[in-house]
Amino acid sequence: MQSLTNARFTPGMAVRMFADVAILQLALIAAMGLRLFVLVAFQGVDTKSELTERFWHYLTFYTQSAWPLTAICLAFFYMFGFYTYGRYYQGRYKALVVFQAVTLGYITFGFVSFFFRADSLDQFPRGALLLAYVFSVLSLVGARVWTRMWEQIVRPENEAVSGGQGADRHVLVIGGAGYIGSALVPKLLDRGYHVRLLDALLFGNEPIAEFVDHPNFEIIEGDFRHVENVVEAMQNVDSVVHLGAIVGDPACNLDENLTIDVNLSATRMIAELAKSAGVSRFIFASTCSVYGACDDVLDEYSIVKPVSLYGNTKLASERVLLSMANDRFAPTIVRFATIYGFSGRTRFDLVVNLLTAKAKIEGEITVFGGDQWRPFVHVDDAAAAVALTLDAPLTLVGSEIFNVGSNEQNHTIGQIGEMVQQHVFEAKLTVTGNDDDVRNYRVDFSKIRNRLNYSPNWTVDQGIEQVLEAIATGAVTNYQDIRYSNVAFLRQEGTDAFQRDNWARELLQDLSKD
Repeated sequence: MQSLTNARFTPGMAVRMFADVAILQLALIAAMGLRLFVLVAFQGVDTKSELTERFWHYLTFYTQSAWPLTAICLAFFYMFGFYTYGRYYQGRYKALVVFQAVTLGYITFGFVSFFFRADSLDQFPRGALLLAYVFSVLSLVGARVWTRMWEQIVRPENEAVSGGQGADRHVLVIGGAGYIGSALVPKLLDRGYHVRLLDALLFGNEPIAEFVDHPNFEIIEGDFRHVENVVEAMQNVDSVVHLGAIVGDPACNLDENLTIDVNLSATRMIAELAKSAGVSRFIFASTCSVYGACDDVLDEYSIVKPVSLYGNTKLASERVLLSMANDRFAPTIVRFATIYGFSGRTRFDLVVNLLTAKAKIEGEITVFGGDQWRPFVHVDDAAAAVALTLDAPLTLVGSEIFNVGSNEQNHTIGQIGEMVQQHVFEAKLTVTGNDDDVRNYRVDFSKIRNRLNYSPNWTVDQGIEQVLEAIATGAVTNYQDIRYSNVAFLRQEGTDAFQRDNWARELLQDLSKD
């Protein structure tokens, strides 16, 4: 179970708890009413005085027992993750979890009553209590089944019939011509969103060329660090997806000041403008690199200790965004696993893509260290997670953090090298020395799976095959071209003469002291 100290009490949590209280109360009242009816109709309650006596007996039982029973049940509901979406509150087994929690609640109430009210235990209407238990199970399970059906079937169908009216259909994607963005844009267009893109187009418009004529697609070419560009792009949008950043440790280390400006300062400015513009849904692309180096399996509630400038700027941005959250602005943080695979703007400075290209073209697979754990996710699945988050009710995703990936794709770098060799068996695998990159983390992705029913479609093996096919067909001829590498591009283009922000540097210094 998740740590209770890390669970934030939210308005949505309060509403769900109130609904469960009402269900428990109504179940108990209905059970006593039905039991009283059976007594009158079939067990010979003949006189008015006897009926009155029975009625007051049941009323006394209700007033003495309803709230202790409710409090005990709510405690179990909370421990089972009903309101915090704990890892045991799984979508697939939700009915079983509800059944277990209600059963434990009623059994505990029975024991408490036995020890503290044993003198009146024989006066308890046991039949009514049993009926209340049955009604509670059926009602609580039914309420959650109906909620799930509404969100997954009824609500999307209503939006489709109404043409999406009332939904957040105008979305601004910042950095949308990049690696993840070029995979995300077609998914949003297919879902009926009006997509506006703000991007400096440093790599040209080739990554999004096939969408430029789409009637629901608009491009604003500009630097997202400039207020005037963001203000223009923010007009009349319902949602913002912020993907823009300098990504990767080597690229970030080229110019610390530039990295802080782009990854942290700009993020705060964009969020402030979005909040001022009345945008409630703000999705921010973070990274599992915030976990740093740890031998444990880590989830969204684990301690974060990034060991790189990239990870630190992302963690600082997360904290800035969540500190801005209120009932009108609810950012969502998505922490991506290490990404692989092809999109409109493919990268070969990522381990799966790079090792596969080197194996096929140079016949060598060189792994440094090899024991370091990393989680992996295909770029198409990363984009699908963003689209799914954008579609989800804000009550499920607002002011929340989600790891994006799958538990099955936690691998060591050495295992990745071996998987590549299985596809390019003639390549020589060499494991040498220690890697300067000290990151080491395995990640738990249960939260996004359970809450949003997210499941990646790609595996690392399929990603390796995708790279090999691109090389074989000539789609990729030179994987070392600078357009495929963030660090190589920035090194060639230069990083001087960029705007600085002192507050961002001070925040990072404060984080380093935590």
